Amino acid sequence: MTTATLEKPAKVAMNGVDVPAFLATLGAVDGQRELARFSFRAEGNWISGTHSQARMGNFQGAGGEQQRDDGHMIHGDHPAVLCGRDQGATPVEMLLAALSACITAGIGNIASIRQVRLESVETVVEGNIDLLGILGLDNTVRNGFEGINIQVRIKGDTGAEDLEKIVHQSVARSAVFDVLTNGVPVTVSAQTA
Repeated sequence: MTTATLEKPAKVAMNGVDVPAFLATLGAVDGQRELARFSFRAEGNWISGTHSQARMGNFQGAGGEQQRDDGHMIHGDHPAVLCGRDQGATPVEMLLAALSACITAGIGNIASIRQVRLESVETVVEGNIDLLGILGLDNTVRNGFEGINIQVRIKGDTGAEDLEKIVHQSVARSAVFDVLTNGVPVTVSAQTA
């Protein structure tokens, strides 16, 4: 009788995720947990009317200030029906996009760690809002969304049950989903010139 040790195959890069580097990062952060403290920021400027822009540049994390080459710029505006010039997405649409991006990124990472090859991931995130609130026409109506619905269509080289587990794990680990469903303290200070 012979005995043999069965070794799990090494996890490889998949779905555009460098899985070995990801796992090494998890191990490094687990061993030095202060590296997990991050601070992101957006810096906004009013342009005209309802049009503004926000820049996401450097951020604090992994033990220091992290430099981006150029950063990222997004424009916000209102559509014409809401008296804007439609030169960017509405702020609430950006919120929905942030939720979509966060859950999609999580799906990509989790599927890759589980060595599931993804074929496609599509999301539709819809929020319902009653503008009587933000227009100041009814103080009993909240300003924000009354509800948000997320539909995820996912295809990959594993069964439907495993794909659903990946989606639910991504939702459970989503920072944006957490902020939306659990709330977060927000402070506002105004400086006048």
